[in-house]
Amino acid sequence: MSAAAVVARGLEGAAPVSLAELDATAALQTRVDRKYVLTPAEVAALLATLTAHGPRVLEIAGDRSFTYASTYYDTADLLTFRLAARRRRRRFKVRTRTYVDTGNATFLEVKTRAARGVTVKERRPWQLATPLAGEGLDFVDDRLAAAHLDAPPSAHLAPVLRSAYRRTTVLLPDARVTLDTGLRWRLAGPEATDRSTADVGDLVVVETKAGTAPSSADRALWRAGHRPDRISKYATGLATLRPDLPDHPWRRLRRERLGAA
Repeated sequence: MSAAAVVARGLEGAAPVSLAELDATAALQTRVDRKYVLTPAEVAALLATLTAHGPRVLEIAGDRSFTYASTYYDTADLLTFRLAARRRRRRFKVRTRTYVDTGNATFLEVKTRAARGVTVKERRPWQLATPLAGEGLDFVDDRLAAAHLDAPPSAHLAPVLRSAYRRTTVLLPDARVTLDTGLRWRLAGPEATDRSTADVGDLVVVETKAGTAPSSADRALWRAGHRPDRISKYATGLATLRPDLPDHPWRRLRRERLGAA
């Protein structure tokens, strides 16, 4: 059974939650993110455990799984990537995200890493396929300045990597949990060729989004012997497609999990 089918079956008895209610109760733009890369069997075990916590699944027009497409921006010398590779506590990420199955709604997003690993995500509506310019540049520069980050002007940013995957979102009493299947990467910009693609096979990227305290999903995963994985949809994907780049933070994951994908 595919990873997507395992996710769907594991949540088929869960009650739905609307997007409006999800945003009202668990928007979590400021949060601690913990990520895990799991096999379908490990995901099935997790979902069976979470049943006791009354999970609810985001449902829109009868669908519970949605395609996300993102474009990541970086400088010519890949500053954003290198900050992640060096595990700098103060770092940032700029991307556009498109919700493909819900009218191609697109947002320009700036994610910054604050003290104690807290992630802050800020975004504004954006036009699909619009170059990063004008009000977009102003928004990025303003948000990076507000985060007190010593970053170059956003005019230096250009598309570097694109990603796409299917996401199922689960609302728990103490967290939001996303389960991403079919993750694939493609280089953008001058480095791109027809063969510049990679994917994670049938693995599932599970992400818990909660306050500073571990969620019930985190505790369930820890009891099963899992610990958070160092994976970034941008940096891990770029390191996978660009072997000339440093990959130390993600090397073990790439060898033990992604290498077998």
